[in-house]
Amino acid sequence: MKPALTLILSGLLITSLHAADNTPPDGFRALFNGKDLTGWNGWNPHDKKKGREDQNKEFASHWRVENGELVNNGTGPYATTNEDLGDIELHIDYKTVPHADSGVYLRGSPQVQIWDNTQVFDPKKPDRKPHLGSGGLFNNTPNTPGRDPLVNADKPFGEWNHFRIRQIGAKTWVWLNDKLVVDGATMENYWDRTQPLPAKGPVMLQTHGGEIRWKNLFVHEISAEEARKLLSESK
Repeated sequence: MKPALTLILSGLLITSLHAADNTPPDGFRALFNGKDLTGWNGWNPHDKKKGREDQNKEFASHWRVENGELVNNGTGPYATTNEDLGDIELHIDYKTVPHADSGVYLRGSPQVQIWDNTQVFDPKKPDRKPHLGSGGLFNNTPNTPGRDPLVNADKPFGEWNHFRIRQIGAKTWVWLNDKLVVDGATMENYWDRTQPLPAKGPVMLQTHGGEIRWKNLFVHEISAEEARKLLSESK
């Protein structure tokens, strides 16, 4: 193949791949349209000083859409879906920076953790293990299944990471960059550990400590029949 033709085809491939961003695959729908904040509101349930109405007014001043990416600099309320979701498979791409600390809330409960995995373990904080990598259910009870990821699957800073998260009832599976990091662990109800995880709730993108970028946020809602099949196969 001639060099000029190779360059043209390569350019078309790159353009095609870029155009595919925020376009859901078959069986999924987009939670983020790649253009604006439609479908999202601002809420940090840990902020006891500001109510939801005040936080939502601040939302657009902390979040922006840039080149098809949902961007936050590490401050302000969390990006929260307007709709509540139950049993789902969720796909999310994210890119973060050193020293940032973030995560994905499921059914309004924290969280599938995103770490700076270059941090050194501090024995004075034995339950905080960023060096093990992202994807664990960090707000579960320490030393329980799923609390820490099975493998360290984070990509270097500057590269996009890909989450695939499946939740049926409270059972949660997480793949990070195609590696299984949580295998059917029960996600605890952070707000009241004596109660089961709510049947439905919003997806929330936590912001804390540094810029994080998100794209390709796709959801597939799992039917009762599909849930039974998947649970049977997982056993």
